[in-house]
Amino acid sequence: MALVNVVNMVVLDNPTCFTNPFQFEITFECLQELDDDLEWKVLYVGSAQDSSKDQILDEILVGPVPVGVNKFVLQADAPDVSKLNQEDLLGVTVVLVTCSYKEREFVRVGYYVNNEYHDPNAPPPAETMQDGNAMQEDGADQQQPAAPSLPNPIPLERIQRQILADKPRVTKFPISWGEQEDSSSQA
Repeated sequence: MALVNVVNMVVLDNPTCFTNPFQFEITFECLQELDDDLEWKVLYVGSAQDSSKDQILDEILVGPVPVGVNKFVLQADAPDVSKLNQEDLLGVTVVLVTCSYKEREFVRVGYYVNNEYHDPNAPPPAETMQDGNAMQEDGADQQQPAAPSLPNPIPLERIQRQILADKPRVTKFPISWGEQEDSSSQA
């Protein structure tokens, strides 16, 4: 039985600029006094093809943890772009929030993150019909213009980060919480 349960996690400041910190308001319940602190981590997946591009954005210890419901805001800096490939800046990736007790991870909450380029000088998107053509005000079809080319390097202040906060992926792992469980599992 888990002694700590994540009750709720709210993504704050969403959507936001890519360079702004990640912020999560975490509510968790502690069912019994713990001998040690809880370790929380925020991990940014920098590339789907290369795990060496993953970055631990922050790791903190929370404790001593009182029995009952607890709430705090976990804030982590944006990823270090010098460690990311330019082609991985835009598109969909993942951010993970994990919690461990005595170096044993017991919960992982994953969110999809969509990073999009926003050009304030770009014309608003035209209303498109099913055939991919744009509808002019007079009702005539117009071929959709090609997507604008992106500057290289991409200006970070023009990247908007949106976390798909309403669809977290929660994974729980059974762990041993203390000596009582260790001795009973060996019997």
